[in-house]
Amino acid sequence: MIDALLPRARREIAPGAVHVPDWLPPERQREIVDACRQWASGPAPMRHVKLPTGNQMSVQMVCVGWQWQPYKYTRTADDVGGARVADFPEWLAELGRAALVDAYRDPRAGDDYQPDVALVNFYDAAAKMGMHQDKDERSSAPVVSLSVGDNCVFRFGNTQNRNRPFVDVELTSGDLFVFGGPSRFAYHGVLKTLPGTAPAGCGLNDGRLNITMRVTGME
Repeated sequence: MIDALLPRARREIAPGAVHVPDWLPPERQREIVDACRQWASGPAPMRHVKLPTGNQMSVQMVCVGWQWQPYKYTRTADDVGGARVADFPEWLAELGRAALVDAYRDPRAGDDYQPDVALVNFYDAAAKMGMHQDKDERSSAPVVSLSVGDNCVFRFGNTQNRNRPFVDVELTSGDLFVFGGPSRFAYHGVLKTLPGTAPAGCGLNDGRLNITMRVTGME
């Protein structure tokens, strides 16, 4: 009980991979939830992504800037209506740059960072994400990941395979996780969400939102 009351410390999980707890204040979390709700309603709405195997991902996803489909990016949501994807907002890019500065403790870390895509995943109580690499981008710029809502168990692994070594991290509402450099192409996934753990005032009554910003390297 005492440990739960103590501030959680910033931690480098692996070279280039940093967890910063409680990075987003509640009011910023609510702003992000409001933005995600707008994106989820269109023009390219939130959906369960269908994999080449025919199975559907258990998370629901909406994209900003580019539409991600296995395993490519397009400007139009060809898998759900064909509308052009919402533009990537500058305020989100500024948040991504600030995230790099704080995660890497380097005032210049965000200078050249210009994310142009955000994948927004919504996890209900049953949703999870298998171990995978983020490697559909042409850029090796860092990935910035933000969590809002229910806690989850996040597994961060190595760059070679889905097996050990890996580290399990509990991500809570407002947490920041950045991975770049030697860890940019590490395997990672979400083992489970923890229902009923979303804090009051975050903007979500249940479920978890995860926003990952990336640089596609495409035009």
